[in-house]
Amino acid sequence: MSDTISSAHQLSLSLYSASRLLIQQFQIRLNELNLTYPQYLVMSVLWEQDGLLVNKIGQRLHLDSGTLTPLLKKLETMNYVKRNRSESDERTVVIQLTYPGKSLQAKVLALLTPLEEAYSEIQNPELSTLNHSLKSLLGRIESLKTRN
Repeated sequence: MSDTISSAHQLSLSLYSASRLLIQQFQIRLNELNLTYPQYLVMSVLWEQDGLLVNKIGQRLHLDSGTLTPLLKKLETMNYVKRNRSESDERTVVIQLTYPGKSLQAKVLALLTPLEEAYSEIQNPELSTLNHSLKSLLGRIESLKTRN
């Protein structure tokens, strides 16, 4: 049993350290646009699929509404998104990109290209395998969460 705890501990330490360092690299570049990394994540989800319900964005990012709502309000203040309440159910809020929000994608991509190039030393098959493994791990951790 101690091996399992030790493995889980080592995995959590490695994931935490790697993600923290990678996020710092992103944040350095995003600072030029006065965008935080969590705001960037929300925008990334919307660039993939515009017009999502708040709860769908939360599901994709594994964020609860208490964390997501302030992010969305700030992005709306920055004129990147618009929050629209459903006429049939006012609890339902759809998030739509504004024109400046759509235009921001090209600016972000331009800023992140040097970072992508720096990480291109890691072979694509390695990244693909790592990404697949991490998504699988995330799914397993989520299933453990629902058991507790």
